[in-house]
Amino acid sequence: MILIVGGAFQGKRAYANNYLKKEIHWIDGKECEYDDIFSSEGIFNFHLFVKRILRTGEPDQFPEQLMRENPDIVIVTDELGYGVVPVEASDRAWREKTGRICTELAEQADEVHRVVCGVGMVIKNA
Repeated sequence: MILIVGGAFQGKRAYANNYLKKEIHWIDGKECEYDDIFSSEGIFNFHLFVKRILRTGEPDQFPEQLMRENPDIVIVTDELGYGVVPVEASDRAWREKTGRICTELAEQADEVHRVVCGVGMVIKNA
């Protein structure tokens, strides 16, 4: 698993394609089916995927299931923990849960990259 994080509009997906030296088949976390993540090469807008699964009931075992069923996935997600704290409690819960899931995935990932202004930095390479 490769986890790529960074702020919004920082070129994370382009960085991933360049780093991997190929165009992979991406699914969009904003609109993909839940089960699609377990067989796709990569997902972008992962933070929006988490938001959607929180609305339908939080699957407690999601990170473990993803690591077990699709260990080679490339995950691209926005960092949500910086900036203004959301007013809405549901948005704060989403932000916290996304951070916790990403932390759990990063622990198990082979690689973790942080992208700023299109420039990536490897912060973990197992």
